[in-house]
Amino acid sequence: MNHATITIIAGHYGSGKTTLAVNYAMALAKTRERVALCDMDIVNPYFRTADYARALTGAGVELIASRWANSNVEAVWAPVDALRAFDEPGLTTVIDLGGDDCGAMAIGRYAERLQGRDAALWMVVNPYRPLTRDVDSLRAIRHEIETAAQLRFTGLVNNANLGAETTSELIAASFPLMRELSEALALPIVLTAAMRGIALDVPEGHGDLFEIECYGNRFGV
Repeated sequence: MNHATITIIAGHYGSGKTTLAVNYAMALAKTRERVALCDMDIVNPYFRTADYARALTGAGVELIASRWANSNVEAVWAPVDALRAFDEPGLTTVIDLGGDDCGAMAIGRYAERLQGRDAALWMVVNPYRPLTRDVDSLRAIRHEIETAAQLRFTGLVNNANLGAETTSELIAASFPLMRELSEALALPIVLTAAMRGIALDVPEGHGDLFEIECYGNRFGV
């Protein structure tokens, strides 16, 4: 698949956006000279990608996040801190948004900067989470996020999982809903995420198979 210069990861609360964003940024760092992960999760005041700072640094990924990350201080994300994610030449950026429309507002102020850019907006879906188990619910979530972000989704990510209980069969069982969702929203499935160890047993044909690790044993972040 083609990797955009700016990839924005969005979706419903608990869909696994942060885990995917961390893994995707680290994968990009293997082939791109400079990669940054920008945390724009204004819904969670503790900016959870900062929990992965050591793993990101070790993989050659720069973390752009609030200076108050991993502290007990609740501070508003400063817009000036995010400008590098859009404007710095030679930088490939993965952006982790907060859940639903409230989180998507963080990117809305930068929508004009993304016009004409090599950018992708992915909707992460875990069909085993409450409120995201049918097409109508996911269609409504899509509308809320796109309205707040002032951007249009370009693809879907199947992140079907039940945490540590996830199996390749469980992921494969999500394929009918994901196909239905892809057709209903006219969006391609760009990735199917699977934990390393079971990924080899997941059937192909639903976007690129993408192996992930849950650093710190966190799921659904």
